[in-house]
Amino acid sequence: MRQFEDEGFGRVIRHIQDEVEFEPEYYNPDYLDRRITARMRRQEVEEYDDYLEVLQSDSREKEALMDSLTINVTNFFRNQEMWEALRPVLRDLTEENRRVRVWSAPCADGREPYSVSMLARDDRQIDDDRLTIVGTDISDEALENAREGTYETTRTTDIGEELSLLDDPEKYVDVDDTTFTVKPEIRDEIRFERHDLIQDGPRRNCDLVFCRNLLIYIDSEFKIPIFETLTDSMQDGSYLVIGMTETIPQELRDDFEPVNKRCRIYQYTP
Repeated sequence: MRQFEDEGFGRVIRHIQDEVEFEPEYYNPDYLDRRITARMRRQEVEEYDDYLEVLQSDSREKEALMDSLTINVTNFFRNQEMWEALRPVLRDLTEENRRVRVWSAPCADGREPYSVSMLARDDRQIDDDRLTIVGTDISDEALENAREGTYETTRTTDIGEELSLLDDPEKYVDVDDTTFTVKPEIRDEIRFERHDLIQDGPRRNCDLVFCRNLLIYIDSEFKIPIFETLTDSMQDGSYLVIGMTETIPQELRDDFEPVNKRCRIYQYTP
């Protein structure tokens, strides 16, 4: 395992590796340190070893740290320009294939796979009946929230604004003041499963794969194995969507044809 300059930080990292279903060695050390020190501030401790004692004695803090490390940050139709660019891709896929397999990884609290389903239902040129959508994540808490499909508008999150891409959002969500709950007919169409992109194997025959805003946190030497998991899950002609600030590793760029480079939509052409 990687050696860290601060011995206390290294001890916290080793504890995470031993006790939590998370592989810190794949992540950028600066990212890990930011997430850990944020939790330290919440616990009002200043030294890594003091925080290690908290982790060893408080299972709730271990869960909170896990949730923080697994980057459960998302919203409906994040980067709306990308979703508009995705419309013709979904139209073509559902026109040409009787079954279209969509994989959202990591899916966080479920808003990304729900966005795919809502967009397909909202666009008359997309045959939503042909979509099979799976959302996966490493966090059990995130998956529980995703299955529940209930989201709150807060000071920093305006769910109504997130859904503004749709012609009629209330066809897809039930609204109760500031609470938005995805309707059962949409929730029931999406399967949520635990999957670790780093440790678990590929899925099969995916036609459209989302892996957005994870790679920016991953150490460069480990991006290739993650991409290999993604590409082993795809077939010739499948599509990949990554985050707006992310890039395909140089070693694999010949295997991808840009469909919309600005929006980071690519077609897999090995």
